[in-house]
This record gives sequence, structure tokens and C-alpha cells, in this order.
Amino acid sequence: MTGRILVTTDAVGGVWRYSLTLAREWAAAGIAVELATLGPRPDLSQQREAASIPGLILHMTDSLLDWTAPDAAALVEAGSELAELADGLGVDGVHLHAPALLGDAATIWPVPVVAVLHSCLLTWWRALRQGPPPPDFAWRIAATAAGLRRADHVVTPSRTFRDQVLAAYGPVARITAIPNGRRLPQSPTRPASDRPRAVLAAGRFWDEAKDAATLDRAAGLLDAPVLAAGSLRGPDATVVRLASARALGPLDEPALAAAFADARVFVSTARYEPFGLAVLEAAQAGLALVLSDIPSFRELWDGVARFVPPGDAAGFADALAEVLDAPAALAGAASRRAASYTAAAMAEATLALHRPAATLARFV
Repeated sequence: MTGRILVTTDAVGGVWRYSLTLAREWAAAGIAVELATLGPRPDLSQQREAASIPGLILHMTDSLLDWTAPDAAALVEAGSELAELADGLGVDGVHLHAPALLGDAATIWPVPVVAVLHSCLLTWWRALRQGPPPPDFAWRIAATAAGLRRADHVVTPSRTFRDQVLAAYGPVARITAIPNGRRLPQSPTRPASDRPRAVLAAGRFWDEAKDAATLDRAAGLLDAPVLAAGSLRGPDATVVRLASARALGPLDEPALAAAFADARVFVSTARYEPFGLAVLEAAQAGLALVLSDIPSFRELWDGVARFVPPGDAAGFADALAEVLDAPAALAGAASRRAASYTAAAMAEATLALHRPAATLARFV
């Protein structure tokens, strides 16, 4: 099978990792990927990583990300620019990383669009707030709702998040939950009990949903270092400050792999997480998991992780202390579960949605 798909992405967070994993697997299946970035441009290491994928062509656009667009008109313009790019490239399909970018009724996409909803403002708001969203959220939410209706197919990274989306937006004609996947590490991992007695967390800590405050309070109650890999500064200049956890800053993939290798336990205090790619990476790296007890984590990791009620800093500290002293059983169980979330399975299931959407027109 051959074909070309335009994949949109951003270089800011986990969407980049998802997109390159998908592109690498599709390249092995004979699909060429045109990768278009929105927002801040990929750094040199990211550009080199993209260039290592056979057949991938990188397009660094100046289009705005859906969550940084200043108003609805700018969001429509970004969608129109992507539709024009798809038309100019003559691709067979589009894999869009945010339904809100589908634009309005005047935006004509030349080929079918499969849209991925990695997260969204409305479900985020419902998880963290009460009452109606503020006006700056409302038009973004409306754009997402319109995109969910316009897409030829919608993908979510978990069944939990799919159900949250349906509860928030109402019926979506074609929506499928496909868990994120990663290729397994090439080299064997060191047993967790042989590693330094340390805890690692990873994510965009400026995002309130990650609950860095609980992580920091738990770190202050623990007699072991808690290392936080990820950005503390948000796109709106919000800055999170850690008093007890030690900030490592944003890490590229090799540096993050090294951080995983030097910790026994991975912790996530998130109050909202549609999937949690860092948790999968940690489990593949042989770490034991201590996670907040939220529905998506239960769906993906029930029976192989230690769960703590969200916001319970003392509970996290107690659980971490216990697991740090005996990580082997949980680490092994999490590693075995992680082996089921493969990059190949994710890519195959996702490509299967593009085939009927394009009616096999040029996928032969």
C-alpha cells in the first residue's frame, strides 16, 4: 500500500511525539508523511528527528495553534491555510491534530480529514472548574464542537476521554478511541530496585490540570528526591514555582530517557489527563507507577499502578515512600501492561480510519 498523508502537529508537547511515532510507523507501511507544524518552530534536534523518518517532508508553517489563536477569525484562517497546503501538496488524506482547525463552512478541504482530539478546553474546564466557561474559552469550544461535526472521523486516545467528549459535546457521528502507543525500548532496562531511590514526574507543569502544587507538597513530605521534567512556564507567561521538587526543565527524548533510567518510581498527580503519554514512557522504561485516581488512569493502568486520590499530597508521599522501598512488582506489572500499547497497533488502527474515509481512491 502506498499513499501520502498530511499530518499536522505542534512542537510544544506530547503531540509532537505522537505525530512522529505515527509517521515512523506509517513510513514502514509505505505511507509518505507531509508533516506540518503550527506554532513555535521545532528546534534543531526535533528537525533532525523528523528528517530521520524515511519519506517524511517537514513543513514549518507560521500558522497559529488552536489554543494560542487570539480570536475565532484567526482560528478559521489557520484552518484555511492548512486546507490550502493539503490541496497544494495533493495528499490523499489529512490527519489533523485538533478538530478546531477544520475552520468554518467556507473552508474547503480537498480530501477527507481524520481529526484527533488529544484534549479539549471544555472537558478540561469540567474537570477543574464549576459553572460556565469564560468568554475566551467559549468561542474555542464552539470551534471544537463544529470541528467534531465536520471531521470525517474523530480519534480520542482513550475510551474514558471519548465518553467525556460525547457527554460534553453531544453525539459525534464517527468517533473511535485508539490508545497512544510507543515503540518498545531497544535496550533492556535496569531493574527498578537497582536504580537510585528517586521519583520522576514529567509534563507541562504550567498546566493546572497537572497539579504541580500537590506534587510539590508531596515532595516536601518525602525523604527522597522528586525530579520534575518539563516546562514550568506556560504560553501565557504563567510560571509555576517548585519549592521541594527539583525542576529539570524541558528535556529532549534522550535526556528524558536518561532521567527515567535514574529513577525507581514515576508519579503523576494530574487531575485531568485524556491519556498521559509520559506514564506510558515511564512504564516502558521500567518504572513503578504512582498515579492520581482519575478515570483515564484507571482505564489504562488499573491493577498495575498505585492510585492516590487527586490532591492528596500526604497520600502521594506515603504511597511513594512505600513503592520506593519495593518497586519491583509494580514496575514489572506496569512494563507488561505497557507492552500492549504499541506504536504499530496505534498506527494500524489509525490508518484503517483513513482508508474508508478516502474510499481507497489512491491508497492502492
